[in-house]
Amino acid sequence: MEFLHKWLPQVWDFMNESKVLGALIIVAAFCIVAWLVDLIMDRLLRALARKSKFHLDDAILDILHRPVWVSIVLVGALTGVRWISPRQPFIFIFVAVLKSVLVLIWAQAINRVLLRIADDWVRHWREANRHGSEMIRLGGSIARLVVLAGAIFLFLSLWKINITPLLASAGIAGVAVALAAKETLSNFFGGITVLLDQPYKVGDYIILDSGERGEVAEIGLRSTRIVTRDDVQVSIPNSVITNTKVINESAPEPRFRVRIKVGVA
Repeated sequence: MEFLHKWLPQVWDFMNESKVLGALIIVAAFCIVAWLVDLIMDRLLRALARKSKFHLDDAILDILHRPVWVSIVLVGALTGVRWISPRQPFIFIFVAVLKSVLVLIWAQAINRVLLRIADDWVRHWREANRHGSEMIRLGGSIARLVVLAGAIFLFLSLWKINITPLLASAGIAGVAVALAAKETLSNFFGGITVLLDQPYKVGDYIILDSGERGEVAEIGLRSTRIVTRDDVQVSIPNSVITNTKVINESAPEPRFRVRIKVGVA
């Protein structure tokens, strides 16, 4: 303690006298902290993850390992730049660049974590023969889009870009895209309706009011694919299915009756 009381004021005075060397000392200190955090994550947290019953913690730790210590180093560089206090516009450019790199690193890391969790849930649900795995994948895609939109918003805010005209242009472009992709959006929302309502599932034998019949092979966001008795695959848009009568001969019991006309001479 006496050593710290004796040397800390001298180091502080030295850092105030030489701003550049002070910034280097700050960056070096943050690099040491990053090395310690990296050591803790690599030794302690990884050992705890091996003993945990939660099997995703290893993958999440691998994904977040590098972004954590890189972020600490970048925060040290950011603190060093602020310590030097360069004149405008240099300080604005340096700070914006460092913060932009932080945003990009964490946006990518969060997206990888969400993708890993969604893939694991989908695999687990399919192994357990549970339905709704498509909704999990859809939810993961929407979450990644939200993260991407948030990263873009932060990136524009860091560079002091006025997003009001961009939002107005995006609104006009959104209306134009909605009108041009009316059928695609109709099929998309029809697919969400099918996944939520679940009038049928993969493996069921269905008959549509228009005459198509077959076993459900795949339920997508745009269309539902059925395989007929002749092993012919038919792709039906979800907007058609949501607006027509569907007879599910595999529900509520998986057994179903087949009527065959037999002529007697």
